[in-house]
Amino acid sequence: EVQLQASGGGLVQVGGSLRLSCTASGSNFDDYAIGWVRQAPGKEREGVSCMDWSDGTTVYSDSVKGRFTISSDGAKKTVYLQMNNLKPEDTADYFCAGARGGWGQCETFQYDYWGQGTQVTVSS
Repeated sequence: EVQLQASGGGLVQVGGSLRLSCTASGSNFDDYAIGWVRQAPGKEREGVSCMDWSDGTTVYSDSVKGRFTISSDGAKKTVYLQMNNLKPEDTADYFCAGARGGWGQCETFQYDYWGQGTQVTVSS
């Protein structure tokens, strides 16, 4: 089983940037995928980005493509989400999540493990 710890949220102005971190621990997760999901108040959960840990393949939702970048540091077992050019509609709780099935789940943002959320607020 994988444990996930997210951090890095905060308050930022429109057009600003934030970097979220997700540190994983527990079982060997070389075949896992790690990604980010967000949920805004009153809205459904939305898959944002995912990375296949085994080969670094990534996927993004259309709403963040070109603005957000997912990356990893294997030595630190950490996945990052660099968020640039933030918009008010990016305001949400962001959760990091893990998928045992690797890319097959990653590309459709389907996850088995969840970390706690970190709040991102973009003010206009």
